[in-house]
Amino acid sequence: MVWLVLGLALWIAGHLFKRFAPDLRGRMGDPGKGLVAVVLLAGIVLMVIGYRAAEPTPLWLLSGWAISANNLLMLIAVALLGAGNSKSRMRGWLRHPMLTGVVIWSGAHLLVNGDVPSLVLFGGLAIWALLEVAVINRAEPAPEPFSEGNLGGDIRLAVITVAVFAVMAGLHLWLGPSPFPG
Repeated sequence: MVWLVLGLALWIAGHLFKRFAPDLRGRMGDPGKGLVAVVLLAGIVLMVIGYRAAEPTPLWLLSGWAISANNLLMLIAVALLGAGNSKSRMRGWLRHPMLTGVVIWSGAHLLVNGDVPSLVLFGGLAIWALLEVAVINRAEPAPEPFSEGNLGGDIRLAVITVAVFAVMAGLHLWLGPSPFPG
């Protein structure tokens, strides 16, 4: 569990570094961006190692409807993650679509993973995303909502969302935990 918590701490620190020390990050230039990328990658690796090694002490049991709800929420989360850089109309609906997608992704995974390591990992990432939203909102004025979205962008986002979801489901099937009921 130590590696999981350390990885989560590196992830959070790497992302909040830009918010809490913008002058230092700016002075560091491109090498600083590379260092932050290494910290974030190390955080991901440690989270994966720590999650896989942690004892899955159960906290709640999986409900029958949770897998279907998880899949629906995952489609929404993937769409929101993609919307942040898309030319879809969805991009203008929320100020922070990608971070909102992380919160939904985390909640979806907590529906189907009721153990301590999952609570630490997915709960921790949800808290990070909510903290990031609060810090950004406090530091930066709200920009004009994105208004250049169009039907073509909506269609591309929908196709990419389904494709990414299919790849993620395939990876889950390949690695072990099936994302489908039954």
